[in-house]
Amino acid sequence: MSMSEFTITKRRLLGGIAATAIASTCVGTSAFAVDLPTSDRDVDMETALKPGPLKEMALGDPNAPVKIVEYMSMTCPHCAHFHETTFEPIKTKYIDTGKVYFVLREFPFPQDTASLAAFMLARCTSEDKYFPFVSMFLKQQRTWAAPADGDVRNAMLQLSKLGGFTQETFDACLTNAQLAADVSAVRDRGAQEFGIQSTPSFLINGKAYSGDMSVDSMSALIDSLL
Repeated sequence: MSMSEFTITKRRLLGGIAATAIASTCVGTSAFAVDLPTSDRDVDMETALKPGPLKEMALGDPNAPVKIVEYMSMTCPHCAHFHETTFEPIKTKYIDTGKVYFVLREFPFPQDTASLAAFMLARCTSEDKYFPFVSMFLKQQRTWAAPADGDVRNAMLQLSKLGGFTQETFDACLTNAQLAADVSAVRDRGAQEFGIQSTPSFLINGKAYSGDMSVDSMSALIDSLL
């Protein structure tokens, strides 16, 4: 899919989020993979760790020996699987213990207004609620990205209310053109500077990896870098 720029308008975000939105542009791996993941390419990690247009959403010690930058889409099933099965054990074992610094970056594909809107809503929460809000949306992904009645916008609104939004704050967030542009710029930078083309993708200590990782695979990779 092309990473070309696209314009986000109030109509597209508030009126256009209506069709089934589960993304097909994400990459998964076997749930039983235990081998050390194979890198796609080298990346300049010092450059990759420089903040883009938005404040970094990160966990852990910035001076940790292992640095991980994840690019993900809110409508990607493999991203949801990673965060439901792998992320928390990795957080407990490595991030909370000062071994890993973890940065989450938005990668809503062009034309995927549902993912863009979900990320905008996460950014409209307070900083301490960003990760819990993202986790809530990923765990409930099918209920809002592929609702039975097809009304993605309303499903997003109802879930957002559980995260503290009202109709007014929901609409205000999704009509923030600058925020939409900034989230899109995070994606574009990832594609143009670091070659991100699918989700989830990880930049880990100077290497790029594509696809979902099991707890065992990511643990083995982290352990090899410690």
